[in-house]
This record gives sequence, structure tokens and C-alpha cells, in this order.
Amino acid sequence: MRDRLEILRSLLTPDGSLWITIDDNEAHYLKVLCDEVFGRANFVANVIWQKKSSPSNDAKWISDNHDHILVYAKNKEFWRPTKLERTDEQNRIYRHSDEYDGVGEDGKIYGRGPWFPGDMTVKTISENALYEIITPSGRVVKPTDGRAWVYSKGKFDELLKDKRITFGKNKDNKPCIKRFLTEVENSKIVPKSVWLYEEVGENRNARQEVKKFNSINPFGTPKPERLLQRIIHLATQPGDIVLDSFAGSGTTGAVAHKMNRRWVMIELGEHCHTHIIPRLKKVIDGTDEGGISKAVNWQGGGGFRYYRLAPSLLERDKWGNWIINKSYNAAMLAEAVCKHEGFTYAPSETLYWQQGHSSERDFIYVTTQTLNREQLAALAEEVGDDRSLLVCCSAFKAQPDAFPNLTLKKIPNTVLHRCEWGRDDYSLQIANLPLAPVVEETAQAPRASSATKLKRAKEMSMPLFEQGDERE
Repeated sequence: MRDRLEILRSLLTPDGSLWITIDDNEAHYLKVLCDEVFGRANFVANVIWQKKSSPSNDAKWISDNHDHILVYAKNKEFWRPTKLERTDEQNRIYRHSDEYDGVGEDGKIYGRGPWFPGDMTVKTISENALYEIITPSGRVVKPTDGRAWVYSKGKFDELLKDKRITFGKNKDNKPCIKRFLTEVENSKIVPKSVWLYEEVGENRNARQEVKKFNSINPFGTPKPERLLQRIIHLATQPGDIVLDSFAGSGTTGAVAHKMNRRWVMIELGEHCHTHIIPRLKKVIDGTDEGGISKAVNWQGGGGFRYYRLAPSLLERDKWGNWIINKSYNAAMLAEAVCKHEGFTYAPSETLYWQQGHSSERDFIYVTTQTLNREQLAALAEEVGDDRSLLVCCSAFKAQPDAFPNLTLKKIPNTVLHRCEWGRDDYSLQIANLPLAPVVEETAQAPRASSATKLKRAKEMSMPLFEQGDERE
């Protein structure tokens, strides 16, 4: 997990955040590990999600009804959650009107708390907040011992004049501040750290959602779409990129898509074929009416690309040396090295050493052979003075700068140089390299100045995936 967390941290934007759902068995160990990678100062919260609404009667000890959601920011100073919309339930405390207590006739709806502890007092003692108040019924009230009014005498008189103070129906209670519904109905709510199943759903809801596209295997531990909706709402804005490195049944991508976010999901299991792709097809076609579809008025649209992770190009032999993976044939190897070196893979039908190009005069040749000086001299002569060639081979027996038109590299070295293994920053860059254009072979390639030596120190992105399928 440490390796994954380090990579995830480096991929986050400065105002990005990480959300991990985990149960009691590992939550506290993971918290310590995340503190190490992200820094304790960037810990945001441990959210408790009620994943089951009913107890497990077969539990030997205590029914496990919640999961943890550990929340970390890349930089807590930059990250702020998007506040939640108000609900009807939160507006129900605003049920009183001015006619109710006879103070006025404007009929504004207001609530009586719980902004202060019922009697409008606080623990902080201030001399100008210690005074007597006479209720409309004539009773004299004072703050409880050890407390003071929250407002000074002058401020209280202003609020009383503006009809912002209520003494209850019988006009004899301690004063309470009014807060009108019109003042807060468009305001947002700060999220709490306990999420009940009524708010964000539970595992049972999630299984029903999964059955819509896979009735045979509804997945072991799916997450409800409402849970991901809240996380994505708090953590992102429309158009942001959401990454789920353990995609499971694809809930994150489905919800992010419906919420107009861009998304990347990674899954090494067969869930990609049995759950994720079927689910996303329904999302895009607009036939997924479950989850949050109705809440966000989802009608379908968009698309996705599906890539398969290629096997590692290099592996260690029994002595610990890096060698070319035996699963790669000659064509696969040439294409992979072309990608690593920033060349377009385009093997020539007539010239064996033209397997790709970066320009009209700059080519690449990939071979598993060990090339001696005589072979390299023959190759240099065939390439000519007006073209340049990058030779990637298993080994070579010549000085690297012996031939002006050749650049010699050992395959393991060049690949290891391009890979992120052993780096501190893990700054992965993934891109789709252009496909080779279809061109007709010419008898003679265009020529350039022989004084131009290869300059290959290009900061090219390292493509990690093969495209397996796409739907747009």
C-alpha cells in the first residue's frame, strides 16, 4: 500500500484529496501509513459510514455495521470541501412564524436554535455581556452562573428592536435568537463525519444497483451510488478528474460520469469485463435508471476507452540482471521500445532496420542481437550520411560514438531509464501516441545534413497501456 499511496499522492493536484473506504481490521494501520506518506497535518477526517442498517445476528461478538472513510488532502491548506445542499429535513426546524409569538405581522418563518444552548449564553465571560433582561411577561432573567449572554447589551437591544429575539409562546422564557429561513435556505451545509445509511445508502442498496447489469454476481462489497455521489461532490468540481485505483464494480466511474466528471478506473481482476464495461455501457446508452440517475436527471451520453495493461517489458534473470521479457516477440518488442523512445512504430516492408521513425530522416531499429563492430559498420553504411538511426539491441561491441549516424543503446538500459521504478516522485505521465500514417514506400528517403547528430533526450510521456476496446 505504501507504494500505491506514494504514487497516488504524486498524481494529486495541489488541491486534490484521497478517500479510502476500509473496515475496522485495517483502518488504524492504514491511518498510520497514510500519516507517513501524506503527513499528519494533511489528515482531514475519519468519516464513519453506516454500511448496514440492521444487525448481523450471526456475529460472534459485535455486529459490524460501519466502515471507515479516511480522508487526506495533498495539501490541507489548499483543499476545501464543497459544502452540501440543504435538505428538507434540515429546514424543518424553521417552523415558527412571527404571528406564532405575536411579535410581528410579517409572517417570516424562523427557527429557534440550536445555534446557542437554548438560552442564548456562552461559557466565555465578558463584563458587557452580564446584564439582566426583562421578558415581555415582566420576569427578570440572567445568565446561568458561570456563563454570559452571547451578545452585549447594546447588540441585544438592536436585535430586540429588529424582532430577532423570541421569548417563546408564553413570553416568559429566556431569550432565543431567531434565524429566518429566508436567510439560510440558499446556504450550504458543512458535512459531518458520520454518514447514516438514510443519507448515502448501504451495501444492500448497492447490491440492488449492481444486479441491474450483473444479476448472477452482484459483487461482494459494492458501494452505493449515493455514497460516491457525496464523496465526489465534496472533493471535486464538474470537469475534474476522479481516479479509482481499485475499481471493483465500477461505481466510481458510473457516478463520476453522471456528475460530469472525467474519470480513470483501474482494475486487475475480471470485474472489468463482468461488471465495469457492462455497467458503463448502460450509463452511456442512458438505460441505467438506477443509483443517482433520476436525482441528477441522467439521460446518457459520453464515452470511454478501455486499455489492457501490457506485461512488463523487462524481467530479472536468475542472477538478478534485467533482461527482455520472454513474452515479447520481435514485433511486440519493437513497438514497445518505439513507444518508450518516442518513435512512431511503422515497420518498413523493404528495409529491415526501419521499424519506426520520429521524423522523415530519423529511424529506429530494435533487435535482441548482440551487434559487433562489423555489423554496425555495415548498418551505418546502409543508413548513409543523410539519415540517422537509433539502434536498440541487447548488447554491442563498439564504442557508442564510433558511427556518426548511429546512436547505440542497450534495451534494458534505455527502458529502465524511461521507467519510473526506483524514483522518488513517481511522476507517471500517460498519453496516447499517434498511430503511424499510411505512406507509400519511396525508392529513396529524403536526405538531410549529415552534420545533424541525433538528439533524443526528449521528455516524452510513457504510455503504459494497450487499447483493447473503446466506446464513444
